[in-house]
Amino acid sequence: MNEKDKTLLAFGLCGIAAYLWLTQSGKNVAAAIGEKIMQISNSGLSLIAGFEGFSAVPYTDADGQSIAFGHFLLPGELGNTIISPVTKEQGYALLNQDAATADAVVSNSVTVPLTQNQHDALCSLVYNIGGAPTYHFENSTLLRLLNSGDYNGAADQFLVWNKSQGQVDQSLVDRRAQEQSVFLTA
Repeated sequence: MNEKDKTLLAFGLCGIAAYLWLTQSGKNVAAAIGEKIMQISNSGLSLIAGFEGFSAVPYTDADGQSIAFGHFLLPGELGNTIISPVTKEQGYALLNQDAATADAVVSNSVTVPLTQNQHDALCSLVYNIGGAPTYHFENSTLLRLLNSGDYNGAADQFLVWNKSQGQVDQSLVDRRAQEQSVFLTA
């Protein structure tokens, strides 16, 4: 084997090694080969905003206090980094921040190709069930089915996430049906 062939072989092996490293770290194949990783769309953000509604002042929800479009208030956050009441502009900034967290959970967990609608529906689900800790979604049957290529089985699993504090909540039943519908829309 001449030097030119050895060089080409070395570059090829480096490319394969990089590909394997990226796919093993939880990224999908598209990301591993350098394609743009999907992000939540404006339609996805509107979907979340519509479900959450806007409140300029803190309100009590199932897990504590929230503000704006369902932004969960961390201890000490109100008054230190968030001043109440918030404007809609500030609320949208919080929505974008929280949606980016949900987006990262989806992007880092899903290993199969998604349509934009599927990605947006999953981001809405993760936004609502909580992205931190992410184990809610990352250890879900929905994700396991999806990553095995069972898109219909994964879609059915949206309807399972319908409880708040152990009780079926009609607003969650309705939300999950809409998220499922978006997920199944081409």
